[in-house]
Amino acid sequence: MFTLSSHHKFNLFSQPTDMRKGFNGLSGIVSNILQDNPRSGEVFIFINKTRDKIKLLQWQDSGFVLYYKRLEQGTFELSQYEELEGSIVLSYTKMAMMVDGLSIKNIASRKRFNPVNPTVKG
Repeated sequence: MFTLSSHHKFNLFSQPTDMRKGFNGLSGIVSNILQDNPRSGEVFIFINKTRDKIKLLQWQDSGFVLYYKRLEQGTFELSQYEELEGSIVLSYTKMAMMVDGLSIKNIASRKRFNPVNPTVKG
């Protein structure tokens, strides 16, 4: 069952990834290259060089879950990022749009209420 939601943190690995890698290979990238904990519950996203395959790796309760999508036509659109960064954090919305094939480059967020920092008019 697809159990990803906006409560998760999504990390897009900035380098092209060999899609032959499975649970161990991808969790090795998270541990060794990103210096992160693959069992943290965060979602790690990997895309191949031709950008027609994507894998999402997540630890859930007692084991890894691996989501894999291969496009028959077209490519996944990536957010702008610095090549030297190990990974970039995506929102759930950007991740879902990227997987669904929607353009994410010209997204403009509208102002919403923020209970942590509400604007007080007085």
